[in-house]
Amino acid sequence: MEQKTIINNDGYIQRDILNKKPFSIKSFFLQWEWLLLLIFLLVLVINTIISPFFLTGASLRDGTMIFLDKAFMVFPMALVIILRDIDISVGSTVALSSVIMGTLFNKFGIPMEIAMIMCLLVGAFCGFINGLLIVKFKELSAVIVTLSTMILYRGIAYILLEDQAVGNFPEWFGFLGWGYVFGIPFILILFIVLAVGFGLMLHKTTFGRQIYAIGNNPVASRYSGVKIDKIKIIVFTLTGLMAGITALFLSSRMGSTRPNVASGYELEVIAMVALGGISTAGGKGKMLGPVIAVFIIGYLQYGLGLINISSQTLMIIIGLLLIFSVSVTKLNIGKYKSDKM
Repeated sequence: MEQKTIINNDGYIQRDILNKKPFSIKSFFLQWEWLLLLIFLLVLVINTIISPFFLTGASLRDGTMIFLDKAFMVFPMALVIILRDIDISVGSTVALSSVIMGTLFNKFGIPMEIAMIMCLLVGAFCGFINGLLIVKFKELSAVIVTLSTMILYRGIAYILLEDQAVGNFPEWFGFLGWGYVFGIPFILILFIVLAVGFGLMLHKTTFGRQIYAIGNNPVASRYSGVKIDKIKIIVFTLTGLMAGITALFLSSRMGSTRPNVASGYELEVIAMVALGGISTAGGKGKMLGPVIAVFIIGYLQYGLGLINISSQTLMIIIGLLLIFSVSVTKLNIGKYKSDKM
């Protein structure tokens, strides 16, 4: 044990006893993230065996453009689940944000730059509504609230466009989904930047420590002065904002939008977070895990898609991966360790 001297806000000195465990190589390599890396390597090997076109630099690079749009929502979803909440409306938020952007540009002649900003604002506003409803109606679970808004947001998208599609976006808009910077996909660069940013926020800031505290014990956190309602609203607003970013990249990649886009995205995002080791009981998990899980599921879908494996088979494989991950974490196989840094 060792003592740490802290000067609090009132200028008084207090001493905290820190229980520091000695570093253990065995414990370090038994963390969940190492198993995820092994699964990722296994996915690469399997894809290489079944498809001769998979293991090339161009294929691995360009494959990220196919699946990274939905991955932006993984970062805030990890925060939501650490808080012991859930958001199943993200797919509908993507659809509504994208539809409003396309409608503003095509039907009202709004400049594309302003339509893109509106896309982000709509996404953030949808997330804000989710957070506000959850903190104002505490008797309702986050599942019920976001299920309701999932139906609402998708319904509004259908009212705006019905079964139609809008496109004819400017040529430069396609850069988001298909552009390169020094030979690296722009979407991959932005994903890495956001992964680092969200990781630092979760593990190295007071805001991140408060998220863990709420997930571990919301009652104690409230009595300790943590502003739980404010933090939840911020996190859900971030989730909506990331859904807006997903809408931009998805619309850019497709070249158009319609009300049924991003169907099922919420399940894939939650699957990535759960596979990444974020505890559904709240309060545990590292951002690195979901980041690795993004590439596991993404390259699994991409590689099997090269040999025309059906989407139903892909869902079965992803479901089996989730069952495996939950079983391992619940049974403490390998002394599972995925606590905060």
